[in-house]
Amino acid sequence: MSLNVPTDLLELAERGDVDDARFVECVRESLPYAWQVVSGVVADLETGRAGFADDATPPPSESERGQLLRALASDAIRGGLERHFGVKLAFQNCHRVAAFRPSAVDSDDYRAFISPRGQLLNQSPELRDC
Repeated sequence: MSLNVPTDLLELAERGDVDDARFVECVRESLPYAWQVVSGVVADLETGRAGFADDATPPPSESERGQLLRALASDAIRGGLERHFGVKLAFQNCHRVAAFRPSAVDSDDYRAFISPRGQLLNQSPELRDC
């Protein structure tokens, strides 16, 4: 299961749309490692001058890796995080997370990060089974 959904939030969803704030709070509580990584790259982005910031630190366990995969593979979760933080997220190798300023989405850095070439250049034998 991707998220631990409180009963009141599930009931709210059954009645209609759920606002981003409640959804993102559920994500934060359910996927704390993914939240930590994403909020960390966003903080790095905010304090730097570059158009993006990334974190390529392998997760400490498969449980944490699973959190990243669930957060960034889900359109709803990724979209909620992007709206909450005001960034565009990108993902490689099952653990390399990048946050781009919206103005950098049409940049060479962004295109390089999301390209097949970028994916291939970020491979290594230890990442084959991640």
